[in-house]
Amino acid sequence: MSEVPLNPLGREEIHKLETALLIATLFRKDVLEMLKDPTQRFTWVDALAVAAAAIAREKAKMTIPQIAEDLGRTEAAIRAHLSGKTKAGRIVRETYEMLVKSGGKLELGELEKLLK
Repeated sequence: MSEVPLNPLGREEIHKLETALLIATLFRKDVLEMLKDPTQRFTWVDALAVAAAAIAREKAKMTIPQIAEDLGRTEAAIRAHLSGKTKAGRIVRETYEMLVKSGGKLELGELEKLLK
Protein backbone atom coordinates (compact mmCIF):
# COMPACT_ATOMS: atom_id res chain seq x y z
CA MET A 1 0.00 0.00 0.00
CA SER A 2 1.19 3.47 -0.78
CA GLU A 3 -0.09 6.86 0.39
CA VAL A 4 -0.53 9.24 -2.53
CA PRO A 5 -0.55 13.01 -1.91
CA LEU A 6 -3.86 14.27 -3.34
CA ASN A 7 -2.85 17.94 -3.08
CA PRO A 8 0.90 17.81 -3.55
CA LEU A 9 3.33 20.31 -2.12
CA GLY A 10 6.63 20.42 -3.96
CA ARG A 11 8.16 18.51 -6.84
CA GLU A 12 8.56 15.19 -5.06
CA GLU A 13 4.87 14.99 -4.14
CA ILE A 14 3.83 16.15 -7.62
CA HIS A 15 5.85 13.30 -9.10
CA LYS A 16 4.32 10.80 -6.66
CA LEU A 17 0.78 11.83 -7.63
CA GLU A 18 1.67 11.91 -11.33
CA THR A 19 3.16 8.42 -11.16
CA ALA A 20 0.23 7.01 -9.20
CA LEU A 21 -2.25 8.52 -11.66
CA LEU A 22 -0.41 7.12 -14.66
CA ILE A 23 0.10 3.63 -13.24
CA ALA A 24 -3.45 3.31 -11.91
CA THR A 25 -4.82 4.59 -15.22
CA LEU A 26 -2.71 2.23 -17.32
CA PHE A 27 -4.03 -0.75 -15.36
CA ARG A 28 -7.69 0.10 -15.92
CA LYS A 29 -9.43 -2.55 -17.99
CA ASP A 30 -10.79 -0.01 -20.49
CA VAL A 31 -7.33 1.50 -20.97
CA LEU A 32 -5.68 -1.90 -21.37
CA GLU A 33 -8.18 -2.61 -24.16
CA MET A 34 -7.30 0.65 -25.91
CA LEU A 35 -3.60 -0.14 -25.63
CA LYS A 36 -4.02 -3.42 -27.52
CA ASP A 37 -4.05 -1.51 -30.80
CA PRO A 38 -0.35 -1.18 -31.65
CA THR A 39 -0.99 1.69 -34.06
CA GLN A 40 -2.45 3.84 -31.26
CA ARG A 41 -0.47 2.60 -28.26
CA PHE A 42 2.23 5.27 -28.25
CA THR A 43 -0.29 8.07 -28.78
CA TRP A 44 -2.46 6.82 -25.91
CA VAL A 45 0.40 6.36 -23.47
CA ASP A 46 1.72 9.82 -24.31
CA ALA A 47 -1.71 11.46 -23.91
CA LEU A 48 -2.33 9.68 -20.61
CA ALA A 49 1.11 10.66 -19.32
CA VAL A 50 0.56 14.32 -20.21
CA ALA A 51 -2.93 14.29 -18.66
CA ALA A 52 -1.59 12.69 -15.46
CA ALA A 53 1.24 15.22 -15.27
CA ALA A 54 -1.13 18.13 -15.89
CA ILE A 55 -3.65 17.01 -13.28
CA ALA A 56 -0.94 16.41 -10.68
CA ARG A 57 0.38 19.93 -11.26
CA GLU A 58 -3.11 21.41 -11.22
CA LYS A 59 -3.65 19.83 -7.79
CA ALA A 60 -0.39 21.48 -6.69
CA LYS A 61 -1.99 24.84 -7.61
CA MET A 62 0.22 25.49 -10.62
CA THR A 63 -1.28 27.75 -13.29
CA ILE A 64 -1.95 26.58 -16.83
CA PRO A 65 0.99 28.61 -18.23
CA GLN A 66 3.28 27.11 -15.56
CA ILE A 67 2.05 23.58 -16.32
CA ALA A 68 2.46 24.10 -20.07
CA GLU A 69 6.01 25.38 -19.64
CA ASP A 70 6.92 22.61 -17.19
CA LEU A 71 5.63 19.90 -19.55
CA GLY A 72 6.72 21.49 -22.82
CA ARG A 73 3.17 21.47 -24.20
CA THR A 74 0.88 24.23 -25.37
CA GLU A 75 -1.51 25.93 -23.00
CA ALA A 76 -4.35 24.80 -25.28
CA ALA A 77 -3.32 21.15 -24.90
CA ILE A 78 -3.10 21.49 -21.12
CA ARG A 79 -6.51 23.21 -20.96
CA ALA A 80 -8.03 20.43 -23.08
CA HIS A 81 -6.76 17.73 -20.71
CA LEU A 82 -7.73 19.61 -17.55
CA SER A 83 -11.22 20.51 -18.79
CA GLY A 84 -11.97 16.95 -19.88
CA LYS A 85 -12.17 17.80 -23.58
CA THR A 86 -9.77 14.94 -24.26
CA LYS A 87 -10.57 11.31 -23.53
CA ALA A 88 -7.20 10.98 -21.79
CA GLY A 89 -8.02 13.91 -19.52
CA ARG A 90 -11.41 12.41 -18.61
CA ILE A 91 -9.93 8.97 -17.91
CA VAL A 92 -7.13 10.30 -15.71
CA ARG A 93 -9.59 12.58 -13.85
CA GLU A 94 -11.71 9.48 -13.11
CA THR A 95 -8.60 7.79 -11.75
CA TYR A 96 -7.92 10.81 -9.55
CA GLU A 97 -11.48 10.63 -8.18
CA MET A 98 -10.87 6.95 -7.38
CA LEU A 99 -7.79 7.97 -5.41
CA VAL A 100 -9.81 10.63 -3.57
CA LYS A 101 -12.44 8.04 -2.62
CA SER A 102 -9.72 5.75 -1.25
CA GLY A 103 -8.27 8.61 0.81
CA GLY A 104 -5.13 8.69 -1.30
CA LYS A 105 -4.33 5.05 -0.67
CA LEU A 106 -3.21 3.09 -3.68
CA GLU A 107 -3.22 -0.61 -3.01
CA LEU A 108 -2.59 -3.56 -5.26
CA GLY A 109 -6.17 -4.60 -4.49
CA GLU A 110 -7.40 -1.35 -6.00
CA LEU A 111 -5.47 -2.06 -9.18
CA GLU A 112 -6.92 -5.57 -9.24
CA LYS A 113 -10.45 -4.09 -9.05
CA LEU A 114 -9.66 -1.92 -12.06
CA LEU A 115 -8.62 -5.00 -14.02
CA LYS A 116 -11.95 -6.78 -13.47
